[in-house]
Amino acid sequence: MNDSPDYAKKKAFFNRMLTVYGRKPVLESLLDEGLQVHALHLAQSNKPARILTDILEKAQSRDVAVSYHDRAALARISKNGKQDQGVALDIVCPGFQDLDDFLGQNSTGRLLALDGITNPQNLGMIVRSATAGAIDGILLPKQGTAALGPLVIKASAGTLYRAPILRCDSLAPALERCREQGAEICTLDAAAPTSLFEHRGNNFCIYVLGNESDGVSPAVTAMAHTRLGIPMRGGVESLNVAATASLVAFAGDLAGAYPDNYLDK
Repeated sequence: MNDSPDYAKKKAFFNRMLTVYGRKPVLESLLDEGLQVHALHLAQSNKPARILTDILEKAQSRDVAVSYHDRAALARISKNGKQDQGVALDIVCPGFQDLDDFLGQNSTGRLLALDGITNPQNLGMIVRSATAGAIDGILLPKQGTAALGPLVIKASAGTLYRAPILRCDSLAPALERCREQGAEICTLDAAAPTSLFEHRGNNFCIYVLGNESDGVSPAVTAMAHTRLGIPMRGGVESLNVAATASLVAFAGDLAGAYPDNYLDK
């Protein structure tokens, strides 16, 4: 059954929502006039504190809706009751959307797909590089990925709010849907015969970055069309996943940068 237009519009709006928690991150977000803030959530049990007063006053000055909850309800909103400090804030991120919505409007682009990136600092740095570079979307599964919390926001230097995040439940089925629309799936492999900087992908190309310890999962590896490597010197065998993301994001500009005899030096 197809969703009604009103329901689809409401669903798309909430798909763009990112909930920030913790008193300092919430206050910093409210002070950023460039962010579209939807609602502030406070625990009824919060004890008076100067920072809470500042949060409430700033929210009221911006006409942000304020709701009070018991601790259990607030924990469900923040999804981190142990660290939310009784405060959560809903922010509208214009670049966030479901993968299916993206595919309904696009059949081309360069995407970065993240397969099991669990370190928040790595995830934040990946988001920052992809947002700055030639990446049209960051395919981010809800399962097996670091939560988009304060550590990710900090590591992204705030670019997470503007990032082109494409959400899906799990990566392998999402990539299969992309394949059906003609996407070329590429994985990074140190032993690959083709350099990332020499590769000329088709109009719809997805570069998959794997888990910090285990690499790309077997299910995703099995569906890849192309394996790409990064030329390296000095006996270095691999790069941090965030560094690799930076190279992928700017690979178009680096094409041809290595001379033919580079690896012989």
